[in-house]
Amino acid sequence: MKHEPTVFIIDDDPAVLKSLTLLLESVGIESKTYHRCSDFLAQYDTSMSGCLVVDIRMPEMSGLELQTELLQQQIDIPVIFISGHGDIPMAVEAMKKGAVDFLEKPFREQTLLDAINKGLLRDAHLRQRRERKLAFNELILTLTNRERGVMDLLIAGKTNKEIAQILSISVKTVDFHRINILEKMGVDSVLELVKQVSNHS
Repeated sequence: MKHEPTVFIIDDDPAVLKSLTLLLESVGIESKTYHRCSDFLAQYDTSMSGCLVVDIRMPEMSGLELQTELLQQQIDIPVIFISGHGDIPMAVEAMKKGAVDFLEKPFREQTLLDAINKGLLRDAHLRQRRERKLAFNELILTLTNRERGVMDLLIAGKTNKEIAQILSISVKTVDFHRINILEKMGVDSVLELVKQVSNHS
């Protein structure tokens, strides 16, 4: 069962949590609220799709510290920062670390919704990319050691004759392996194979 894309909202102000929940509810977007970053970290599972809306300044752990922690744990959930204080250095640091947006209160509801839609779209793309990479890695595992060796040389631009010389096998054997490799990897040509590998490296 796929998890419904959810906007995870972290803010130590209950009024902000309530207003943002109502806003997202009005446009049919699921949301979940937290008063502290540590609560979010304790409950979040990477199988949960969505994005994060977090206040930049909070006691215990700030939004920026949470962003750093997520990066260290290699959790690439898109982050949108909201701030009640004009703080350009913080905004610059957040954006450099990959934040989707940095919104200063008060902001227009539509501005936040636009940022959230951008975050949800980014998350969907990231998940699709991970799924494609996983599928690619599973295809790689179907290759024999010899096929892996031949594939590496094909990707490096070597001809069948050159591969035969390097591996001390016949050109006919190289061609046999090449056909098997293309079939197992689900491509029609070496050029497609090169593109496939470069897209998942």
